Amino acid sequence: MKNFLKRHTPLLMAASLITGCATSGDPRDPIEGFNRGVYKFNTTFDEYIFNPVATGYQTITPKFVDKGITNFFGNLSDVGNAVNNLLQFKVQHAASDVGRIVINSTIGLLGFMDVASSMDLKKHNEDFGQTMATWGIGAGPYIVLPILGPNTTRSSVGLLADSYVDPIMRISHIPTRNTVIALKFIDLRSDLLAVDALKDLLVEGVDEYDVVKDAYLQRREWLIYDGNPPIEEEFDDYDDEAFYNYEEDLTPSNS
Repeated sequence: MKNFLKRHTPLLMAASLITGCATSGDPRDPIEGFNRGVYKFNTTFDEYIFNPVATGYQTITPKFVDKGITNFFGNLSDVGNAVNNLLQFKVQHAASDVGRIVINSTIGLLGFMDVASSMDLKKHNEDFGQTMATWGIGAGPYIVLPILGPNTTRSSVGLLADSYVDPIMRISHIPTRNTVIALKFIDLRSDLLAVDALKDLLVEGVDEYDVVKDAYLQRREWLIYDGNPPIEEEFDDYDDEAFYNYEEDLTPSNS
């Protein structure tokens, strides 16, 4: 229990604050006041610390080394992919994930080379938040977590569950574990540096917070349904007869 509290205190503290926060008009984001505060903290932290560190890392790290490190962490993430695919009864996908782990951990030199992808073993992207969604558990309110960023109540709980199958969290030597975790986040942030340029494309007056929120929630929906989210009916009150009459009016007469 002590280890659980030590490991997840930041997440638990964030979750405990949501009951006393200001509400908003967006039903998906009932604690918008709290979320905007955390979002501002995260962007400030990224601007002055995370981004410069990631930029420096990308500058001094040879591309093949950077790619190898990304592949290494990708190989570790396949453990969680396999477990969650199995929990979602996607047996073939789980078997593919296990195959990727075996091949990349051996032929791929501990995962530094992604040999499995060249053997048509597709990489999946599954987490316990998605697993709970397939079990019918609702997403809950949108939450912005310190450092970790956009989430929902469901995906936040998923983060806790996924940590128990993450090989990195099995490292008993705490300084080593923390170093590996830091390297993982820095490598991930450096891979996202190219995305920063997209901010310049935002139309003046557009709320960046809302853009990030909508993008996150849409991506989660896309992942949950494996790229095939259900199409929402947007034209329930559409008058079919009026449409066909209008179409006939536009049809050229042969007389």
